[in-house]
Amino acid sequence: MGAVRIESETGNRALRWRMVLDSATRVSRRIFRNLWRSDVLITLAMVGLLLGSALAVAYSSHLNRSLYSDLASLQKERDGYQRQWTQLLLEQSALSAHSHVENRAVRELDMEVPSREDIVVLQTQ
Repeated sequence: MGAVRIESETGNRALRWRMVLDSATRVSRRIFRNLWRSDVLITLAMVGLLLGSALAVAYSSHLNRSLYSDLASLQKERDGYQRQWTQLLLEQSALSAHSHVENRAVRELDMEVPSREDIVVLQTQ
């Protein structure tokens, strides 16, 4: 009697599984049949557009942050170049001062200011 009972439990399990699979098959057939209705297709299209729009917004935000970061670094670099340009202008004005040029000519080239007797004035006709 124990062997018959085990066999009937396995048969019941198989029967239950068959019923579940049949039910799942019926439900999936209904779902796929109803997917081709116009209201469902419109809803699916709208969901697709919504997902596409959400991805576009996320990508746009990422690109915006990336470009803003690049802008900030380029502005920092520009400020550094501006400081360097200002320093170079100050150095140029200091080096081109008349007194600096005269002192350097005397010191490095052994030049001197001509005396009054050494100056000759030519008259043009």
